[in-house]
Amino acid sequence: MSENELSERLDKLESRIAFQDQTIEDLNAVITEQWAVIEGLRRKLGVMEEQVRSGSYIADPASEKPPPHY
Repeated sequence: MSENELSERLDKLESRIAFQDQTIEDLNAVITEQWAVIEGLRRKLGVMEEQVRSGSYIADPASEKPPPHY
């Protein structure tokens, strides 16, 4: 291989590595954002589970109106 061919090959490899590094950084940012969303949803689910267990979402059948009939 000539020096010119080696230089071109090296340039292509460097360009490819730079693109891959950017892709990895982009994917990492997406994963970090998704993890934050998942953690928020876990906290909300925990609060909802606690509210259901404590009975604050369950209505007293005596206070409920009967459903409308068509």
